[in-house]
Amino acid sequence: MSRLQGSKDFWIGALRAEGPAFAAAVAEAPPETPVLSCPGWTVNDLTLHMAGIYQWVSSFAGAGLTTQPPRREPLAAEPGVRPLQLWQQGYDRLMTVFDGLDPEAPAWNWAPQPKRAGFWPRRMAHETAVHRWDAQLAIAAGDPVEAKLAADGVSEVLDTWLPAGRRQVPGDWHGVVQLAATDAAQEWYLRLRGQGVALLDTATIFDHDDHHARAQVSGTASDLLLALWGRVSFETLDVAGDRRLLDGLRTG
Repeated sequence: MSRLQGSKDFWIGALRAEGPAFAAAVAEAPPETPVLSCPGWTVNDLTLHMAGIYQWVSSFAGAGLTTQPPRREPLAAEPGVRPLQLWQQGYDRLMTVFDGLDPEAPAWNWAPQPKRAGFWPRRMAHETAVHRWDAQLAIAAGDPVEAKLAADGVSEVLDTWLPAGRRQVPGDWHGVVQLAATDAAQEWYLRLRGQGVALLDTATIFDHDDHHARAQVSGTASDLLLALWGRVSFETLDVAGDRRLLDGLRTG
């Protein structure tokens, strides 16, 4: 089943680790280095993307409003300003907002779930962790995402992204997929019904329920997360059953 792996403090702690790791990778790479896991992007593009997201989230996450904010516009660096400087400014502002944030306060989000401010530290922790991996891959590194954070990232894909209809490709899938994180003692059962998706609570499933997995995937929590985000192939994990169902799990 899906469960939150942490609280506001956990996600802020993840940001305090993943943010500097992202910045260190960016600082090491020439600006026009391709980001292989984000086709068409350079390290500069990735850095500006993150800086823009941080600025955008900071502008509304602590405002106490559930109205949708203005659409995020692409961020561009002015002459003489390095993208990493803009990233640092955005990161510092975001952390200041999050430090004072009441996670139960009202705040808009795009997902089919309660409009609470706690959505955003979680979202930014996972956004930063995956893009940190992207930045490190650009310099031939790519450390795995910490297991507890990665397990919550898997849960976020299943309880937030897929229910919001944010699949990588459209399709019509029917079946149950079991995901198992071998290093986090956690598993998820996900029922796919056409465009719909439902997480199954394995603690309340009865024997007569049709819950038997038609596809099973096991691996580290980090590899599961990166596969769901299309960073690595599901073929790099242990897969059994109908592999076609896995196309219905990719988000982004």
